[in-house]
Amino acid sequence: MRKPQGPARNSGSTFGKSKQRPANSHSSRPPQKQRQNQNNGRRSAGAGDEARIIQLWSQWQAQTVKPPLDRWLRGQLRAARQDDAPDNTLPLSEAMFSALRFQQLACALEDMLHGRNGLSSDAVHGDWLSWDQQWQPAAADTMHPSAFWYWIQLRSLQPWNFVRMVRQDEQRAQLFASIEHQVKANPLSPLALLWHGIRPAWQPLLQQRAARSHWSDSDLQRFLNMQNGFPPLWLRINELRLSERPADARPLKALQQRLQEEGVSAQLRDDHLCASGGRGVNSSELYRNGVIEIQDLASQQIAAALDARPGDKIWDACAGAGGKTLALAGKMNNKGAVIATDLHQHKLDELKRRASRAGARNVRTFLWDAAAPLRLPQEIARQQGFDKVLVDAPCSSAGTWRRNPDARWRFNSADSNELQQIQLNILTQAAPAVRPDGMLVYATCSWQVSENEDIVSTFLQANPAFSLQSQQMLGAPEDDCDCMFVAVMKKAGS
Repeated sequence: MRKPQGPARNSGSTFGKSKQRPANSHSSRPPQKQRQNQNNGRRSAGAGDEARIIQLWSQWQAQTVKPPLDRWLRGQLRAARQDDAPDNTLPLSEAMFSALRFQQLACALEDMLHGRNGLSSDAVHGDWLSWDQQWQPAAADTMHPSAFWYWIQLRSLQPWNFVRMVRQDEQRAQLFASIEHQVKANPLSPLALLWHGIRPAWQPLLQQRAARSHWSDSDLQRFLNMQNGFPPLWLRINELRLSERPADARPLKALQQRLQEEGVSAQLRDDHLCASGGRGVNSSELYRNGVIEIQDLASQQIAAALDARPGDKIWDACAGAGGKTLALAGKMNNKGAVIATDLHQHKLDELKRRASRAGARNVRTFLWDAAAPLRLPQEIARQQGFDKVLVDAPCSSAGTWRRNPDARWRFNSADSNELQQIQLNILTQAAPAVRPDGMLVYATCSWQVSENEDIVSTFLQANPAFSLQSQQMLGAPEDDCDCMFVAVMKKAGS
């Protein structure tokens, strides 16, 4: 994963009075008055939260090196919360994530309102690519907070009161309604991408993905719509611990009911458990006892592609904290071996803790930096390599931007080129560890063709001993989860 970058330079966007004529609209009322915000009974950030929202956003923007937003928010909100105060952690978090998703849109709307930086209210004919090249996230800092959050309020349908705090309310409402109409008329335009929190410059990359995966226009529209909110929290059942439970407590329905009794909003979808809202999964007894693990559905499908079986010798080359390592171990009944390596010791330490909770006793960990092929353990060398090797390579993480919207603003083409070199090197260095007739699996959590099919193609051209068995995108837009890629290759026999 790429390290967060510091804030970019100020783009010079300002907030002030405008002589720009309002765009035509079917209604001059603020759009939020025309809609119902459905929040399933949760308390939403509303009147009285505006000052706290502005303060949190200002503190976040002031971070020179920005950590992941969810981690930063946990620390900020935990420190500020008082025992006798109502818990507004969730709505404040939702406000911050909404701001990150739509901060570029807010800047564009403000520029259109004031007719600056090459934009006008006639958004259809705007030079969005040029505007996008000039835009920097720091532009949001130069807007008046009420103006910035007014646009975020309209786009995220939240019941805040910024509408009463901002100037030119009528003009803003008309412009927003006009832009919304143009997006509906041209749902795959650069403006539509901006509407969904995706940079217009990424349009060619998305078109390339749609063509390679044979997505229809409706598939691509569904993918764009998914970027506006979080996926559910998908859960994996750990078979190593499940066998320790009474037979009547093993079915998914029984596990779902147990989670619900503990306050977790657990649901069953297509024979998988997921959660959305309610008490945290990691505070449940099933999680503490290792019966369930938090793992995205697409990530589970990558692990399933290796078809791990008892007795297999498997290497997870870029194991991280071990989500896929433990999914593989869960299928092996503690028979065989899973070797997990990573560049960072702290991630392997976390993997060891998770493996202990999961009851996975066949997992071993080593540091590996991909500077050279792995020195094989003796029992692996005797069979000329691993049966199966997984390379879940570092990537842009574009497929996880729904849950990590701050990451989308750190992505750039220079990083992408560097990552592609890293990905190909790791795959090349891992390949010698595959035994004859063994399996090599390459995966990323990105939807970009350049990080996926292009890497596999380049590798296969340089390594004729391997042949492609299958490759595909997993998850969104077909499933309500992250978007990931997996390719299965086989090494020729001796």
